Amino acid sequence: MIAVISGDIINSERASSAVLMKTLKDFFKGFGKSPGDWEIYRGDQFQLALKDGEAAFVASIHLKSVVKKLDNVDVRIAIGLGEKSYHARKITEANGSAFVHSGRKLDALKAENVNLAIQSDFAEFDAEMNLFFKFASTFMDEWSAVSCEIVSTLLEHSERTQLEIAEILNINQSAVSQRRKRANFDLLMELNQHYIHRVKQLPA
Repeated sequence: MIAVISGDIINSERASSAVLMKTLKDFFKGFGKSPGDWEIYRGDQFQLALKDGEAAFVASIHLKSVVKKLDNVDVRIAIGLGEKSYHARKITEANGSAFVHSGRKLDALKAENVNLAIQSDFAEFDAEMNLFFKFASTFMDEWSAVSCEIVSTLLEHSERTQLEIAEILNINQSAVSQRRKRANFDLLMELNQHYIHRVKQLPA
């Protein structure tokens, strides 16, 4: 089961196009090559395919933290779980249930005023996870640039100790702990573990 993440930047006109594009490209390069694995189009919309559906939630958290470091912008993300039935040179030309679910969910999000949701072939799973995602969004949507910085740094250096994280950010260790708590990072990691557990339970 793969995951397709489709999304768009909220208030993209408030950010420098060059800075926004570099931010997105630098992030997506960690997941493969464009245009086969990811693609940015229309300046502020994107699509990313992940071979492992279990990685989709943490990737979405990471993406949100990276984008929200920029002033006055946010990101709308729709995760689609399913299959890839048609391979193409460009991800935006590929097809399969994961692509269909992701695209349809993104369209729905624009009307629902929600910034993170998932759709699969399993309605009960979707309802459960979307409730959790909606709750998590109540504080993720309010992250400050400082919270985004600590979240992205913790995810990018997950093997580092708290002291090493402090050295990277040039702050003291107690500040790392405080920022981590303020961003609800540990709660999000618990939710990520639950998400992974539930994805593993889905029929192949």
